[in-house]
Amino acid sequence: MAALLWLQTGSCGGDTMSLLCADSPSLEELVDEYGIEMLWQPSLSLGPAGKLDALVEAVIAGQQDLDILCIEGSIINGPNGSGMYDPYRGRSKMGLVRQLAEKAQYVVAMGTCAAYGGVHAAPPNPTDCLGLQFDKQSPGGLLPAGWRSRKGLPVINLSGCPAHPNAMTKTLAMLALGLAVELDPLNRPKAFFNTTVHQGCTRNEYHEYDVEDAEFGGKACMFFNLGCQGPVTMAVCNTELWNGRSSKTRAGVPCFGCTSPDFPLDHDLFRTEKIGPIPLHLPLGVERANYMAYKSLAHEAAPERVLNKTMDP
Repeated sequence: MAALLWLQTGSCGGDTMSLLCADSPSLEELVDEYGIEMLWQPSLSLGPAGKLDALVEAVIAGQQDLDILCIEGSIINGPNGSGMYDPYRGRSKMGLVRQLAEKAQYVVAMGTCAAYGGVHAAPPNPTDCLGLQFDKQSPGGLLPAGWRSRKGLPVINLSGCPAHPNAMTKTLAMLALGLAVELDPLNRPKAFFNTTVHQGCTRNEYHEYDVEDAEFGGKACMFFNLGCQGPVTMAVCNTELWNGRSSKTRAGVPCFGCTSPDFPLDHDLFRTEKIGPIPLHLPLGVERANYMAYKSLAHEAAPERVLNKTMDP
């Protein structure tokens, strides 16, 4: 059995709600087939708060093994580095998480807030929020950049707002089985952060031919005008659909880039920032000079079937 303790910090519960939607494997399968022992989960565990108190003290004292520590929500550092804007029974959750992390075989940041600071770290929030081991894109958050768990890994960042349900359960299953989890430079599991949201998007062909939507409700690409971050965001949203059926872009909503360490961006979510006609942030791996030459030719080369599809009812 792999003993798992899940704590919520920074007033977040969205990743728990996402977890309930997992189906590959499901939450039930994690417990029944992969040997996850849920010591405590704030929304799912039964018992009074005193049960959590006793459990936490047993872990810190070394009387209770802790295989996986999951943290959901940003780490609140204020005021003045005390963490007491987010207290737990007279002490800061910040300090509590730091103590528990030293006892865990693995530490997992569930969601972008826990990984990088997320929504709560966006200015001008006075709570001075951090991620577990990152402050936005900068290494070092609550824990220093060189920190490692008892299994020799940094904090595993399952970013997203919320994190993808199956990315959460699959990662937990891998840890419970003792399988290697390879991480990218932002400490995200490569298995779930090796493609962009753009890959698998049903609007890809419009993007390639520079067929752009200027307002919502159309079928063309939303990257050029409507703020879609799909071409610059690493996530599986269009290759492993949410609830097995949809994603933001398939529902006609731009990708917000919520798995990225700089989410949320400090500008309008529904507007693409540009230098002249060229987006300020280009698709990953694309050079600006090549893009400008491509863009001037792409629309002219668009076949009639692509142009006509945008006008279909």
